Amino acid sequence: MKKTYKIEVDCANCANKMEEAAKRTEGVKDAVVNFMTLKMIVEFEDGREPKEVMKSVQKNCRKVEDDCEIFF
Repeated sequence: MKKTYKIEVDCANCANKMEEAAKRTEGVKDAVVNFMTLKMIVEFEDGREPKEVMKSVQKNCRKVEDDCEIFF
């Protein structure tokens, strides 16, 4: 399952860091961050609850960019 989320991030480099952090999160099959549209598309592994996985994604993204925000 794929879902799109609105994000708030300051620069393209930070967006790349967020994308890599999201991809390393357990339960995420793939993730793409588009800085220009301020959106993150996340593909979840089968059987995973998106809301729970996104809590972990947010936590991991904040480790690399502490002022980023994901709206889910």
